[in-house]
Amino acid sequence: MTERFSFDLKATDGKARTGVINTPRGEIRTPAFMPVGTAATVKAMMPESVRATGADILLGNTYHLMLRPTAERIDRLGGLHKFMNWDRPILTDSGGFQVMSLAGLRKLTEKGVTFKSHVDGSKHELTPERSMEIQRLLGSDIVMCFDECPALPADRDRIAESMRLSMRWAARSKEAFGDRPGYALFGIQQGGLETDFREESSEALKEIGFDGYAVGGLAVGEGQEAMFGCLDHAPDHLPQDKPRYLMGVGKPDDIVGAVARGIDMMDCVLPSRSGRTGQVFTRHGVVNIKNARHADDPRPLDEQCTCPACANYSRAYLHHVYRSNEMISGMLLTWHNLHYFQEIMAGMRDAIAAGTFEAWQAEFHAQRAQGDIEPL
Repeated sequence: MTERFSFDLKATDGKARTGVINTPRGEIRTPAFMPVGTAATVKAMMPESVRATGADILLGNTYHLMLRPTAERIDRLGGLHKFMNWDRPILTDSGGFQVMSLAGLRKLTEKGVTFKSHVDGSKHELTPERSMEIQRLLGSDIVMCFDECPALPADRDRIAESMRLSMRWAARSKEAFGDRPGYALFGIQQGGLETDFREESSEALKEIGFDGYAVGGLAVGEGQEAMFGCLDHAPDHLPQDKPRYLMGVGKPDDIVGAVARGIDMMDCVLPSRSGRTGQVFTRHGVVNIKNARHADDPRPLDEQCTCPACANYSRAYLHHVYRSNEMISGMLLTWHNLHYFQEIMAGMRDAIAAGTFEAWQAEFHAQRAQGDIEPL
């Protein structure tokens, strides 16, 4: 077991990369998908169930945890890992994205952001220094620097102003983070869809120096074509020997396209949120279990899948418990979605290592294009 944070790049195939992030709490195989545990839980899942899907790392949410139950309380109770019964690595976001999305409830200055809690209306201030303090109290293994993320579309002046503020906040985050062996601090590249701003942001971050680098400010309404256009160049500006994390992505084809463009880590609420609303991701596309066509169908969601939902239950049963608002519906469908996302990651890791990533991608897209099995 390592005592420090490091990244070993094992193989590349085109721009796609596979490797291992080493942390004192265990290895993270890349490309890695991080299930989102917003409030110290992946909704509808036990921690051991999340691990059983193949997840090496979870994401926790600084904004939500600082408001409830508070970082100070979690610290008194032994830290986030003990609190939520997850002994492997945890990445926490900085809180910036959630605060920025509050719009009318916040005030932005050079110092940071003041905002009103969505929980009880109480007033809070979040700065780079406070974000680092909260994440230290939580005890997360990978800490994200505090940044501002403007919604797209936005004009160039707004994007430039926001990006340069984020770079000043990144420097303050690095200073406040200090020297913490075994823990990592990631910088966040910003710049909207503007190539020159992405490059300027990357140069600023590299000068500060981070343990890993995120591509931020995407998946905020710009659409897949624009996102991929940005990813065609944005990761290339970041160091080859450090992990690259695309924040808040995404759908299966978003994930595959991002890895093809040099991304190592991703997170998204989609598999768990969709599971709770009856939307299921399979190798043959999206299935809506709420649809009446499944009511008499004795077949599994996916005959090739080994998750509990597919191994033990029929589409008819899953349709029934969803329609009946039974809790087991969200549990089973979330497990399936997370299992499928991790299956994608494992498939890509193997294909990149074997030098067959292009063929793997072609098969992935061909299967999904087939659509769901025909109704009975």
